[in-house]
Amino acid sequence: MGAVLEVRDVTKSFGAVAAVQGVSFPLYAGEAHALVGENGAGKSTIVKMLAGVHRPDTGTLVVDGERTEFAGPADAKAAGIAVIYQEPTLFPDLSVAENIAMGNQPLTRLRQIDRRAMHVNAARLFARLGVQVDPARPARGLSIADQQLVEIAKALSAEARVLVMDEPTAALSGVEVDRLFAVTRALRDEGAAIVFISHRFEEITALCQRVTIMRDGRHVCTEPVGELTVDDMIRRMVGRDLSTLYPKQEATIGETVLEVEGLSREGVFRDVGFTVRAGEIVALAGLVGAGRSEVMQAVFGVDRYDRGTVRFLGRGLKPGSPRASMAAGMGLVPEDRRQQGLIIELSIARNVTLPRSRALARLGLLFGGAERREAAHWTRQLQTRFGRLSDPVGTLSGGNQQKIVLAKWLATGPKLLIVDEPTRGIDVGTKAEVHRLLSALAARGLAVVMVSSELPEVLGMADRIIVLREGHVTARLTRAEATQEAVMYAATGQPT
Repeated sequence: MGAVLEVRDVTKSFGAVAAVQGVSFPLYAGEAHALVGENGAGKSTIVKMLAGVHRPDTGTLVVDGERTEFAGPADAKAAGIAVIYQEPTLFPDLSVAENIAMGNQPLTRLRQIDRRAMHVNAARLFARLGVQVDPARPARGLSIADQQLVEIAKALSAEARVLVMDEPTAALSGVEVDRLFAVTRALRDEGAAIVFISHRFEEITALCQRVTIMRDGRHVCTEPVGELTVDDMIRRMVGRDLSTLYPKQEATIGETVLEVEGLSREGVFRDVGFTVRAGEIVALAGLVGAGRSEVMQAVFGVDRYDRGTVRFLGRGLKPGSPRASMAAGMGLVPEDRRQQGLIIELSIARNVTLPRSRALARLGLLFGGAERREAAHWTRQLQTRFGRLSDPVGTLSGGNQQKIVLAKWLATGPKLLIVDEPTRGIDVGTKAEVHRLLSALAARGLAVVMVSSELPEVLGMADRIIVLREGHVTARLTRAEATQEAVMYAATGQPT
């Protein structure tokens, strides 16, 4: 059986940067096809070609055996291609049914929008997907998982035959991932061709039949998933053997840097207490919604707390004041780097130096030379890949954006660094680099608090693990005591 769609020897450059070079692979009906590679490997450029946003410089897309050129997204949609992005882009003030019907609204005989038919059609699509979403409710306030279901329903409404899913599980809980996979498998079994992009290998092996691996914009291989081990995929993605993803260095544990006692916030967390010492990595583990991020945002001063104390280097820390935390020597790398960690429109150099703008200024003026020197030093230290320091930080890959957030805080010379989901949404090679950096920083005496939903990361990097469930501490484990089973028992409230 021929391919529904074939990417054939496509190339795409942006100025002097060759984003994609000679990439080819087929997509077959009734099959889920994984597209994997490090950040910057060219996956997003391929997705935008399929979506009609970019046109290949050379090479072509072949649909049902016919060479095809997409002049824009409308052409891709007409060819039966739909893209589900990591962060859906619905119209928040329109209803779910209106979002699904956008651009293809049913009309009455009087050429008015038939709202009843629109709602009936949306309900039928959700029934086909086996999920419950109210067609009449506004899109605003929907969870990311439900927004993705609306996007999938919209694709079905447009009779899409190729569904491209770009990091769809990055912001979902385990239950939401299971539901999404059930829907995706059903669509695959109905004959849709699925393109699935993920950094999570367990998802690829669970869902996909074939995998295309890219590296540095080039096609490495397209193989049946069953013929490759995870180690094989990692090796081909990064072009080298990764001796370990968790290069934990030995560190001398020093004085107590952070003391949290009885920290409580009504309805969010209660009686949370722990310490962090110099040279130590302490992980906060638990399921999504356990309150880990909320605790650390309260410690840093982003959010207020009702009761408890936070002491930093032996002194009480002013609650609700990030400025006081920064001045004391604390840094926070937030979970959402794009919304909370960076100003996407500003340059790489400006983002790196933002917390140190006053220190770098002379007579109240911030000069470009000082800013560039500071940014060049830290981007070099973190081996960040970019074109120019004057480029907007939004042009960088996810992994390199994360390095810029880290550089921003390391430039302040912190005594304590809080990292919330430090490797979410970044590729395996960059994960290893981030782990190596955190381990090296701890070895130099920095105290690190790491919030992570990835158990291997917690077990591989932490000296001690604080497990939270529903806002309270259920276990405190040393590195020697910690196992996946012990952490999960504590996180789910099951007896050991």
